[in-house]
Amino acid sequence: MKILMVNKFLYPRGGSESYMLKLSEELKSQGHEVEYFGMYDEKNMVGNSLGLYTTNMDFHSKGVSRFLYPFKIIYSREAHKKIGKVLDDFKPDIVHMNNINFQLTPSIIYAVKKRNIPLVQTVHDYQMICPNHLLYSFNETKPCDRCIKGSKWNCLKFNCIHDSKVKSLLGVIEAKFYSFLKTYKKVDLYICPSRFLENKLLSASDIYMGKTFTIHNFIEKNNTLAKTDSKNPYIVFVGRLSKEKGVELLANTAKILPDINFVVAGNGPDDEVLKNIPNVTLKGFVTGKELTDLMANAKLLIAPSVCYENNPLSILEAHSMGVPVVTMNYGGMAELVEDGKTGVLAEATPESVAEAVKKCLGNKEYYKTLKTNCETKGKNIMGVTEYCGILIQKYNNLIMNVS
Repeated sequence: MKILMVNKFLYPRGGSESYMLKLSEELKSQGHEVEYFGMYDEKNMVGNSLGLYTTNMDFHSKGVSRFLYPFKIIYSREAHKKIGKVLDDFKPDIVHMNNINFQLTPSIIYAVKKRNIPLVQTVHDYQMICPNHLLYSFNETKPCDRCIKGSKWNCLKFNCIHDSKVKSLLGVIEAKFYSFLKTYKKVDLYICPSRFLENKLLSASDIYMGKTFTIHNFIEKNNTLAKTDSKNPYIVFVGRLSKEKGVELLANTAKILPDINFVVAGNGPDDEVLKNIPNVTLKGFVTGKELTDLMANAKLLIAPSVCYENNPLSILEAHSMGVPVVTMNYGGMAELVEDGKTGVLAEATPESVAEAVKKCLGNKEYYKTLKTNCETKGKNIMGVTEYCGILIQKYNNLIMNVS
């Protein structure tokens, strides 16, 4: 089978890129042919035979070209034209999109469907139903679904994109443009990493009806199990240090629990919030064996996101190592943790999160049961090989329906 993977970035940058690259490697190892389309960058690790990519757009640049970005990020003629050439050269059996907005734009959907090629998209965020992609109001610091229940103009009213009128206006124009055209109806299958996200799509529009499939993300399997050092116990946080990830909630929880050590792996714009707290250790960005050891030796993983996280890999990875999790009672997070069995679900207040932590750690027998349940669950978390097997079945069904 020939598969064209599409993502705006073609190098490890975030979750969608890691997903796409690992998935592609597994598909190739199973004998399938994979090429890629995205934006040009000197860091790109993969590509296509023609060497065709969209022009790099650096939103932080000060060059003259930045003045054309408002037009390019809504509908990219360049992306439409270049992916068409790649499609005609590679002749894929199926196209699998990931994150495409701004740098590629949904213009590529028209190029794919013009050639009657089955089209799949893994939905990594809420981009299709929320102009700021997060269902989160930064000004109000809480989840928000106004644009699902009401008008997309709410994005402009509340300055939802980087607290900017211009950026929020562009987000509204993009959302209303593709909603009017019913562009997303042309996609044949949406892979949803959580039932929560799937339900949000279905509640937003009937164009997604019969086109969604929920499957939790895969993780890289390892045999590392928790070996908590009782002399220096700690709770670990892994992720981007930003408001929506709950850094303020984490900081205030740590202050309520001064006798418990918190180790933070990650960086981001709001790291200052966690500095100068005596029981918080900032490790910075950590990867590889160091990250694995850090997670495996923790008493708990804490995932306090105040936005509707879709399918946090850190939770799956913690469970695979036998580490219980304290997280929020909403979004895709609540699907991954069985309350009272593999961790504890909390509300978005420091007091509630602190109580959840104390509940996990306050009774040795209870904690031991949590760990045992996590180890059992970890054995059943999907790896990339199993995931690909299910995905190939979906691919084949779509190809048969088109032919």
